[in-house]
Amino acid sequence: MRITVRFLPALLWMLAIFYLSARTGDDMGGWLSQFQRFIPFMEGLDWGHFLAYFILSLTYAWAFGIHRLTWVIKLAVVLLCTLYGVTDEIHQSFVPGRTPDVMDIRNDAIGAALAMLFVTIPSIRIRFERWKGAKYY
Repeated sequence: MRITVRFLPALLWMLAIFYLSARTGDDMGGWLSQFQRFIPFMEGLDWGHFLAYFILSLTYAWAFGIHRLTWVIKLAVVLLCTLYGVTDEIHQSFVPGRTPDVMDIRNDAIGAALAMLFVTIPSIRIRFERWKGAKYY
């Protein structure tokens, strides 16, 4: 498969993150606080950032090819996601009602790192490989 096609899901997901970051604070509403009300011990974790970068990390993993995911590649994926998180926070500094927050970058990195640990689990890795049509090495 061509490399541009493999990276297309990651690029589309990055556009989705950019779109959500461009929304003002009023547009975002308070749905996240309602979710956190049911899980009070997780208040410090921004689930929106966590989930967005968990998914972004999986799209990068698919782009690089699951059979090539060494620990170095996994670290590179986490760093790429974290760097995109930094640019996301810079972008948010220009959006009315939004402010950059270092804790959001932390949540981005946690989401990306846990996704890379997630695809390391043998049963998940096998399913991920079958889904993308890779051969198990």
